[in-house]
Amino acid sequence: MRSAGRAARGLKRTLPTGTVLAAHRRHFLVALPDGERVECVLKGRRATLACGDLVEIQRVAGGGAIERVLPRTNLVYRSDAFKEKLIAANVTLVIGVVASDIPVDLELVDRWTIAAEAERCAFLLVANKADLPGFERLLDQLQRFVVLGYRVLPLSAKRDVAPLLAAVTGERSVLVGQSGMGKSTLLNALVPAARARTAEVSSALTTGRHTTTGTTLYPLHDDPSRGWIVDSPGMTAFALAHIDPHAIPEAFVELRPFLGHCRFRDCRHDLEPGCAVREAMERGEIAPHRLELMRSLVAESESVRDPSRR
Repeated sequence: MRSAGRAARGLKRTLPTGTVLAAHRRHFLVALPDGERVECVLKGRRATLACGDLVEIQRVAGGGAIERVLPRTNLVYRSDAFKEKLIAANVTLVIGVVASDIPVDLELVDRWTIAAEAERCAFLLVANKADLPGFERLLDQLQRFVVLGYRVLPLSAKRDVAPLLAAVTGERSVLVGQSGMGKSTLLNALVPAARARTAEVSSALTTGRHTTTGTTLYPLHDDPSRGWIVDSPGMTAFALAHIDPHAIPEAFVELRPFLGHCRFRDCRHDLEPGCAVREAMERGEIAPHRLELMRSLVAESESVRDPSRR
C-alpha cells in the first residue's frame, strides 16, 4: 500500500507554464500553451499577480493551484502614496490611445512614455478616430512626441486596424488611455473573439466584470507565447511613485545625452550651477514642461519614501 501511495504521488503532474489572463482576488484564469484555460487559486502566498505573469500550476479538484510564479522581466503599473494598480507583467510594448473628439491630457501621455521607458518597453501612440473632424489638430498636438522619437500611428478603429495589427504581432502589449478614446473598439477589431473571451473570463471568475473595470489579457493566437494584448480600464491619472527617484531622469529619452555631464554628481537639475540638463533646456534642446515633469515625479517618489511619513 505504501509503494502504491508513493506511485500515486509520483503521477501528480505539473502542467506546462501558463499565462495569467485575468485575476479576481485570489482566483486567476490561466492559459496554457495548448489553448486550455484553467481556473486557478493561489494558496498560502502573499504574491500579487498581474495579467501576463507566467506561472506553474498543479492540477487540483475543480481546476488548478498556482505553485510558482516565474521571475518577471518587468511590471507596468501605477502607484501613488496610498495604493498600487497593477496593469500587466512581462510587457514589451505600451500603446497609448488618444482620439480627436475628446480633449487629450498631454501630461498623461507624457507619463505613459515615462512608465514605458522605466520598464524598458517600446512606446506607441495611437491617434484614433481619423475619420472625425479635428483630427489634423490632434496630430499637431502629438507632434511633441514625434520630436522625442515616438511613433504616432493615425487610424480609425472602425475602418482599418491593419497598421496596428502589424505593430502588435509578436509583441506583449498593453493598451492605456482615457475613457472614450476607442480602446475597446480597437481591441475587438484586433481580437474578434474578445467579447466572447470577456464573457468567459467573467463567468470563470464569477466577477460579472467587463473590460472597463478590470485588466484582461487577450492572446493574439491560441498560444499566448505568440503575442498578446492587455486591455486596461480608462484612466485620468497615472502616478509613478514606485519609480526610484534616481531612475526617473533616465526615463526621459531627451535627458539621457546630458545626464552625467553636470558639474555636480548629485545634481537635481534644478538651480545648481553647471547643470548640463538645464543648460540644454535653455538652448531649446529640452522642452521646459518635460523638465518640470521630471522634477515633479522625483518629488512624488521622494515623498512616498520619506521615513517621516511612516
